[in-house]
Amino acid sequence: MLRSFVLLMLGLTAACGAQGAEVTPELAHRMESMLREKVRFSPGTSIQFGTRKASEIPGYDAVEVKYASLDGGAGTIALLVSKDGTKMAQFTSYDIHADPKVAFPLGDRPARGGPVGAPVEIVNYDDLECPFCARLHASIFPALIDRYKDQVRVVYRSFPSDGHPWAMRAAIDTDCVAAESAPAFWAAVDTMHARAAEYGGPERQLKVAEKQIDDETRGVGRVFGVEPKRLETCIAAQDPKAERESLAKGAALGVGSTPTLFINGLRIEGAVPLEFLFGVIDEALVAAGQVPPAKYVAPAAK
Repeated sequence: MLRSFVLLMLGLTAACGAQGAEVTPELAHRMESMLREKVRFSPGTSIQFGTRKASEIPGYDAVEVKYASLDGGAGTIALLVSKDGTKMAQFTSYDIHADPKVAFPLGDRPARGGPVGAPVEIVNYDDLECPFCARLHASIFPALIDRYKDQVRVVYRSFPSDGHPWAMRAAIDTDCVAAESAPAFWAAVDTMHARAAEYGGPERQLKVAEKQIDDETRGVGRVFGVEPKRLETCIAAQDPKAERESLAKGAALGVGSTPTLFINGLRIEGAVPLEFLFGVIDEALVAAGQVPPAKYVAPAAK
């Protein structure tokens, strides 16, 4: 098994080398000795060094290391070696020229808060059966909108866990009303998060929970004037296509648990304290050239 070492500077005894030249046997021996000390290779792994090439780091050449194990495992390691052959390092660079929030378009999901193009956009991957999601939801609404008004725009994307028996049904049902009315969607989400612990009754029966969720959805639909036949057809169909696409998109973005928020592309995981969340949003506003509200002070505990 290979364990990577990142931004690690390793001291080697002195020897000179030229860019574009082969790694000398003496230098290769010292480099391999250090590699085997710092990296956990499988037994019997062979190591080969490529030629020294120009790198972006002043004073260092790039050297590609190829390794192959007896069990068929193979790979490469990009290393840097100093011009004088006394140090070895590994360096990773990341392209950060793009605005990270571009990777998280809000699309046509129902939104709360500011208008399209608000300086801060928040995408929350949510599971309606997740108690941590319910905790976060209760803490940010209405507090987030009260604080930031139209500076922040929030959307929820479905990420129902396989370990939550009725989460998929709740996600589909709320999307059924979302197709007809954004306010109805948010009312359904508010209600389901608030009442999640009640669904299924004392014995947590799945069929009971599913009926309660369907009835809850129908009730919200009536309040907001959702066309009843279309809503009933959608509830009965239980088509998971949109939810599967949301799950796949979330997984591709590194979402592995809920809640996971992306604040202008910056990932925040878990039901974090409100003061922490507001601090991140304030920083995002400043980065966007906006003036955030006065620093948030949590209410004193009663």
